[in-house]
Amino acid sequence: MPGNTFGHLLRLTTFGESHGPALGGVLDGVPPGLELSEADLQRELDLRKPGQGPTSTSRVEADLVHIQSGIFQGKTTGTPIAFIIQNTNQHSSDYDELARIFRPGHADFTYWAKYHGYRDYRGGGRASGRETAARVAAGAIAAKLLAQIGVQILAGSVELGGIGCDELDLPGAIGRPYFAAQASVIELWDQAVQQARKQHDTLGGIVQIEVRNVPAGLGEPVFDKISALLGHGLLSVGAVKGIEFGDGFQAARSRGSANNDLLLAPEKQGALPGFASNHAGGMLGGITTGQDIVMRVAVKPIASVPRPQKTVDIDGKACEITIAGRHDLSAIPRIVPVLKAMTALVIADAWLMQQSLG
Repeated sequence: MPGNTFGHLLRLTTFGESHGPALGGVLDGVPPGLELSEADLQRELDLRKPGQGPTSTSRVEADLVHIQSGIFQGKTTGTPIAFIIQNTNQHSSDYDELARIFRPGHADFTYWAKYHGYRDYRGGGRASGRETAARVAAGAIAAKLLAQIGVQILAGSVELGGIGCDELDLPGAIGRPYFAAQASVIELWDQAVQQARKQHDTLGGIVQIEVRNVPAGLGEPVFDKISALLGHGLLSVGAVKGIEFGDGFQAARSRGSANNDLLLAPEKQGALPGFASNHAGGMLGGITTGQDIVMRVAVKPIASVPRPQKTVDIDGKACEITIAGRHDLSAIPRIVPVLKAMTALVIADAWLMQQSLG
């Protein structure tokens, strides 16, 4: 099954299914000498794990991570870092009927078509959002590597169920319900969640990500632009349906004279120039400018809607399904640490590629 490895010099391979015995990953390319422990990975995994918050599934998993290789005496050795996370709370019988029926909005049909009918249908198998736990663990390593050069990644939910923030405080988002970028929207989001639950429906939203203290010069022409790499990483997360950089689609409604970020002479001789604005989102020609990278990610509503829906079975016969099992009402907020992790993996990989130039 190709497509399970991501990155160039920093390469992550993930494995495992939602209802298998375990899932995990192997991260190769981490330089030697980085102080690292299981606690570093666990802190991020605790932000993603199920069973917490008003939109979360009732499935309870500790998501305890165990590092198997690549660390000796508390520091990385430069060899592959393997880690594993046990599945402990599967209710596989909830998915028995899915052996023959395709759920609307899920990857059931496409996996069945691609792999000639061979698939693990329990909880979505390899297509489950649970696969992202391995990404979060690896992203924690990448983030710690980036912290050595002062790079910080912030993220927060800026919209849920069509209700958006009009002010942003991303540093404070991590301590709020929904990882909300604004405290005053939380009550409105609570009401939207309660209404969706009563109506047996689900919600989508938008997450904003900012990468601060980014070195200028990251990204490769022509096909490995930093925006292309970030797009690849973020769009590989199953619930993501779109991404904007900087002004995004609003730039299409602007004019060049307004959209250009004017360069400013540096205050000190030999320093990098500044910019009067950041409409480009920290990238020009697919290479970082040294400004903050600014992205907004569109997250679709959870496909497991607990109401009757029309579908077909593997024989092509029309039928109806009401999805059972335990599911999130929204991918927000649990997707926020996943998107941060993918961003960290991309930026760390790009930094390592830049370092290889000497």
